[in-house]
Order: sequence, then C-alpha cells, then structure tokens
Amino acid sequence: MSNPYAWLEQSLKTIHRADWYRSVKTIQGSLGAVVALDGQEVINFASNDYLGLAGDKRLIEAATTAIQEFGTGSTGSRLLSGHRQLHSELETAIANLKQTQDCVVFSSGYLANLGAITALVGKRDLILSDQYNHSSLKNGAILSGATIVEYLHGDIEAVKQELHRTRNNYRRCLIITDSVFSMDGDLCALPALLDIAEEFNCMVLVDEAHGTGVLGGSGAGCVEHFDCTGRILIQMGTLSKALGSLGGYVAGSKSLVDFLRNRAPSWIYTTALSPGDTAAALAAIKIVQQEPQRRDRLWKNVAYLRQLFAELLPHLQLLPSQSPILCFQLANAGDAVRVGKELISAGIFAPAIRPPTVPTSRVRVTMMATHEREHIDKLAQALADSK
Repeated sequence: MSNPYAWLEQSLKTIHRADWYRSVKTIQGSLGAVVALDGQEVINFASNDYLGLAGDKRLIEAATTAIQEFGTGSTGSRLLSGHRQLHSELETAIANLKQTQDCVVFSSGYLANLGAITALVGKRDLILSDQYNHSSLKNGAILSGATIVEYLHGDIEAVKQELHRTRNNYRRCLIITDSVFSMDGDLCALPALLDIAEEFNCMVLVDEAHGTGVLGGSGAGCVEHFDCTGRILIQMGTLSKALGSLGGYVAGSKSLVDFLRNRAPSWIYTTALSPGDTAAALAAIKIVQQEPQRRDRLWKNVAYLRQLFAELLPHLQLLPSQSPILCFQLANAGDAVRVGKELISAGIFAPAIRPPTVPTSRVRVTMMATHEREHIDKLAQALADSK
C-alpha cells in the first residue's frame, strides 16, 4: 500500500539540495541590540525592533499591569466577549498617529491584510499588486477571488497601462502595495499610485508594516513621509515591529472601519488581541510620539553604516533602500548561507534570505536605534573579513 505522505520527505530533500532549508534559531533572554543566539552572544542585525522598544521597561510594565487587571487572554472575538476598553484606546491612538478618522485592530498584521482585502473586493473586481509584495498581501488577493494582475516591482507605468486597458471591465479595483519592501528596503511610489487611483477610480491599500514608527516626521509612516496624510486610502500596519508588541491594524475613514468590523472575517471570527499586547502597543505609540530622538538615532545609525559600506565594502553591492533595511546580493543561496554562518562565527546575527522568499539570494541587515557605533564597526569588519 502506498504512503500518501511519502512526498513530504522527497520535497524536503529537494529543499535541502537547493540550500533553501530553514530552521529556527533560539534567542535566550531579553531582546535588544545584543542577544544570546543558541547560547552565543551576538550583535543583533536581524530584528525588526527598529526603535528598540520590544525590551523597553515601560512596555513591559504596561503589559504586566494589563495582564494583572484583565488576564492573559481576551478569550473571545471582539463582537462577542473579547472587547476591552484598551482595544478602543489603542485604535484611537493609532488613528491619531495616522491622522485618520478611525482604526480597527486585528490580532496580527497577516490577519489584517487577509481580512481587509477579502472584505473589500470579490469575484467581479480587479487587484493590481506589486510583484514584491508581502505574502499576506498576495494571499489576501488570492482569497478574495478577484482577478489579480501582478505588475513588475515599482513599475507605475505598467499600472497605468493596465488600468487603461481593463479598468472598465471590473466593478471595483484595489491597488495593493507595501510601503517599505521588507526584503529590499526600498519604498513604493505612493504619490504616483494615489494619483493613478484617483484618475481611474481605484482604492489603494498600503502596507505600513515597516514604515510605522520609523518614517515621517512623527513616525506615522510612509504616508506621512510622502506628505500624503489626508489623502483617501487604506493604511494597514503592524504593532510587532517598531512598536515592539503584536497585532495589526487598518486605519482610514469611519465608513471603511465600520465596514471592516462587519465584513472582515479575520477580525470577526478571531480572538481579540490579548490585553498585554494591546497595552504594550499603546505604550509604544506614546513613546514614538514623545521621543523623536529614537528615530534620529536610528537614522544616524543607518547613515553611519552606509558610510562604512562606501569606504570599506565597495565590493558589496547594496540594493536600493530608503529605510533601515540594508541588503546586499550574493551569487546564490549557498553563498548567502555561508556568509550568514561566517557572520555568526564573528558574533554578528544578520540572516541569509533566499528563494522563494526573494528572487535573488542576499544577506539582510536591519538597523536599530539601540545599536552603538562599535556594533556597526564590528559588522563592517566582519563583512570585510568574509571570504
């Protein structure tokens, strides 16, 4: 009798041969610029904790207080027994940061994209999606049942041409894009996309996962960075990166948020964000607004590493980036894995990123406000010493 699961072992062998195999790495203790990775102390250039808030005592205190008052879990969906006043306070705080009319918080950023996209469009509609978009955007598009056209990364002219050709064939059109592309570090051309959307009567959903707390004068994200605050669009983001907590959100008009609360399945049928995570995110937003010097330190660190790349590492070709994410390409997955291992041996944690996550293999470096100059110097030296 044949084994219906035998194909799994064969697939794993293929993954190993391609140097695509992945496994978890255990971090012990508190998070920060220096962490213990599988028992070894390393400088952390792998985290999305851009502002160094995940280990901040104020977030820990806020989460602990909320757990003591409300318990560890929400134990139900928001529309049943899971809603707490903390959720409303967090949604108000995000809306104030983003300068939108309202906001709805999801239990993760992935769920926010799945829920929003599947609620907004369906089988009679069109989605235009950047080819480098995050998995959550792509899977939300697939689940919606809409016709999906994937345009070449950042190709605004292709978006316009497609809309000229097919817009009239569909009831609604949704343009979806990351604001900061997480595996490259570059930004979307948001003003141009919004102009096209207005011309062709399209909605725009921008994923601010890596922009929230980092970009813009007040840390509101890429929308603020491009001076697009107040323009009509759908802003999605996460609480798990610069805000050091967990969860996702969608911010926009009152009618949009009200509609999502009634139609987004990943909000309606999911247990509400836990009290601890909610309180931590709320504390983080206050810090983002009250301590702009954290962003200043982050961007100074980015500028310093760029300087070292130009002076000491001209042989490493950085991908275009306007964010704290700096990537350099390598010839193949094997080289990326090798360099990643060499960096670990030198006390540097900067992971290899390989297909199918990205089209070309690379090492991805993410900067934090809490990195010291000597941390960045050590990274540059380790890269210079790499074979």
